Amino acid sequence: MLTLTAGPLSARIHPEAGGIIAALDWRGRDGRLHKLLHSPDGAVPSTAAPNMMGSWVMAPFANRAFDGIVDDGTTRFSVPDNNPRGGGNIHGFGWQSAWAILGHTAGHTVLKHRRSEGPDPYRYRVRQEIGLDDAGMTVTLAITNEADRVLPYGIGHHPWFPCAADTRLGMTARGALVFGEAFRATGSKPLAEGGPYAGKPVFATGRETAWSFLGWDGTARIETPSTGLAIVLTASKSLRCPVVWAPAGAEFLCIEPQSHAIGSPSEAPARQAAPLKRLQPGETLEGWLRIAPEAI
Repeated sequence: MLTLTAGPLSARIHPEAGGIIAALDWRGRDGRLHKLLHSPDGAVPSTAAPNMMGSWVMAPFANRAFDGIVDDGTTRFSVPDNNPRGGGNIHGFGWQSAWAILGHTAGHTVLKHRRSEGPDPYRYRVRQEIGLDDAGMTVTLAITNEADRVLPYGIGHHPWFPCAADTRLGMTARGALVFGEAFRATGSKPLAEGGPYAGKPVFATGRETAWSFLGWDGTARIETPSTGLAIVLTASKSLRCPVVWAPAGAEFLCIEPQSHAIGSPSEAPARQAAPLKRLQPGETLEGWLRIAPEAI
């Protein structure tokens, strides 16, 4: 386990468990300690099932490859089923891998995950750089195709944010996928006036929430008046297809900056809206996200 600190911020990272940022805490000016990521006391990261805590890398694609198929319209192959519920591959392979530590200082670390074998053609390396400063945490990702052929790739990060009954979410997007059964896209649609969170409504609705947004402006603001905390998430232009998800009654909400729509690895309607990126051998796809606290 690695611990990073900078001013009022601290982070706990487990390279051996998917390179997960298991906790990110901020001590406000009033002396109170706030959790910026959902991190239940005593929770231990695992590679057996996707962690419902912290924040972790999705690579070589984000979210679902339904039925274990990667098909970008040019190249088609199977990937291992790693979803405990079955039905295909979920979030790629990075979250199930041990990451090597390339460097570590008090407020900064660089981790690497490399896949050099497997039943599918994916051969790549991912570099994850995590840095704290006095005002927030920045995570930079880079995935490089190390196969000897052109392959479709995507990246993302999966933060789990704390959510209370009065938590409000503010973000705008130009469009979204239309979901059929089990998050499988049947098409896409434009969103009027910035979409459902443009007015910063209370997030909790008593039912499951699931969106795959298109044309996000790159900023999301989570405000919880009862705790006096606001969390601001920003992301690079390469990660502007976020998934927003939470089950009914959860104490968390997910806003997942990623490079493509959910289901793009396998579903034609999602691929048409926001596809994976075909990387030449040696080519790299990069992106960054930042999480910053504010007092309200």
